[in-house]
Parts: sequence; structure tokens; C-alpha cells
Amino acid sequence: MSELLIEGVGVVKHFPVRAPGLFGRRTGAVHAVNGVSLVVRRGETLALIGESGCGKTTLGRVLAGLYPATAGEVRFAGQSLAGLDRAGRRRHRRSVQLIFQDPYGSLDPRMTAGAIIDEPLAIHRLGSAAERRARVAELMRAVGLAPVLADHYPHEFSGGQRQRIGIARALAPDPALVIADEPVSALDVSIQSQILNLLRELQAARGLAYLFITHDLAAVDFLADRVAVMYAGRIVEYGQRAQVLEAPRHPYTVALRAAVPEPGRGKRQLGGALRGEVPNPMALPAGCPFHPRCPKAVDECRRTLPRLAPVAGTPGQFAACHLV
Repeated sequence: MSELLIEGVGVVKHFPVRAPGLFGRRTGAVHAVNGVSLVVRRGETLALIGESGCGKTTLGRVLAGLYPATAGEVRFAGQSLAGLDRAGRRRHRRSVQLIFQDPYGSLDPRMTAGAIIDEPLAIHRLGSAAERRARVAELMRAVGLAPVLADHYPHEFSGGQRQRIGIARALAPDPALVIADEPVSALDVSIQSQILNLLRELQAARGLAYLFITHDLAAVDFLADRVAVMYAGRIVEYGQRAQVLEAPRHPYTVALRAAVPEPGRGKRQLGGALRGEVPNPMALPAGCPFHPRCPKAVDECRRTLPRLAPVAGTPGQFAACHLV
């Protein structure tokens, strides 16, 4: 089994909500992440899927060290982030980089492509100015961009090219883990396939690990080794890609899979659609948070929160459901 790279243990992240005013009293909290435990191993891709608002991006930023966890622990290479000093936090940020969803808003329009890619190198003081210029040229070639474009500004590039700049920037400090937050959802379909192929090629060449945050099950099937399904801030199913996508056990995962239109008999066959709304993260329902939308819910689902437990007969697959 490959070496554990990053591990979340019972990770909780709540954001306080305060009444209007400079010193407004606390009136509640947004329960964005609620006791998540997962691991990412060196060189693998863990896909984190779920509807918008389920807490995927917040969890990714807690693992990256951008948000402090409200409770629980994040360990990188066996060391807790909570115990890191300033130098340790800097080393962690170099080892964990992000690719953002929006290739337009994630690049500074006042900086050239070369300056954007060089910025992490300058921040972490990696090499002389000449060495950094050579590194920028090498990274641009690695992501399919001509180094002569280094002096161009973001508005002079297409969406796919901008995302390639973002990928090169993430690779600049030579990270071990890249957290890719919906990296292709803002791109045309033909460009999506190019970026996904690029991510897989870079992983093979550089030994990268990915936390791939998405709602695109086709992209998950192409890129992921394991899959974690998130709902209302919790992991509700977890396992190998084939287990989760081909034989889902949690009703939420089944509904996500059924909602994907599939071709058949010359026309697209529409799948099922989830009823109801994602629960308010400030007022989560008692029991299983999915029970108001679950067609199979029983009384126990309304009373008791199910724990993530092994699925009988399928080693490595876990589900948080009383009926499994």
C-alpha cells in the first residue's frame, strides 16, 4: 500500500454567524464540514464529489491549511498541521497547491503569464532570477504552452490556456499534493478532455497526488482511484472508483448516479432527479441529514445519525446508511 500523504481525522469546520454591527453577537454557525475522516496517498487521485454547498471546497481548504479546523486534526506526512510553526506552515503550503475552478478570476489580470507562474517560486525563494526564468519556461512547456507567451497577459489567452497557466503555477514549487477544485467545469467540453489528459500525464510524470473536487462523474471515472461522496458536510460513501460508481450503496450516491443522462436507443435516456433541497447548513435535520430527501427513509433515519461503516461483502467500501 502506498504511503499516506495527507490525513483528515474527524475534521470539523464551522463558520460563526453574527448579528449586524461591528460587535454583533453570535447568532449561529454554518456547519460546513462535520466530522470528516479521509486519507490521500502519494501518487493517487481521491475524487471528492457531491452537490454544490455540500462542503467540498471548504474541506479542501482546511486540508490545504488555508482554514484552521474548528475541531479534529489534519496530518501531512504524519505531522499535525496544528503543531506547525511559521516555517512549518510555509513548507506545508509549498507541498500542497491548489488549482481553482475559474480560470478567469484566479489569475491576476495585471500580471503576465510568466510572472504568475514565477510568483510561488519568488515567495518560497526557490532559485535565482535566471533559474526561475528557466523553471517558468520548463513549466509552460510541461502544460502545453509556448514559453514565448510568458510576456502575455491573461486576457490574451483562451479559457483553456488560462487554466494551463493555473496548473503551471500550482506545479511551480514542486508540490506533493494538488487540490484541484472543479478545474474543468468552467471550460468547453472539448477543452475539458484536454485538461483532464494533461492532469493525468503530469501525475504520471511527477508522482503527484490529487484531491479532485468535482460533480462530474465522467471526469471521476477517468481520473480517480478512489471516491468519497459528501453530503451536508459529511462523507456518506467511500471506496474504490469502480465500487462507488458501478455499485453505489448509499441512496444519495445512487441518486447522483441515476441523475446522469445516458445514451440509449438513439436518444438520451434521462435519469432520476433528487427531490427537495440541500439542508440549510445552519439548521441541519436530526438523524441522517439525507432523510428528508431519501425515498427509503425509515424512523431510525429520522432519529439517529448513521456512522460510516464497512459494506458487507465489498472490502474497502464504506457507507453511512442504516439500510446498508
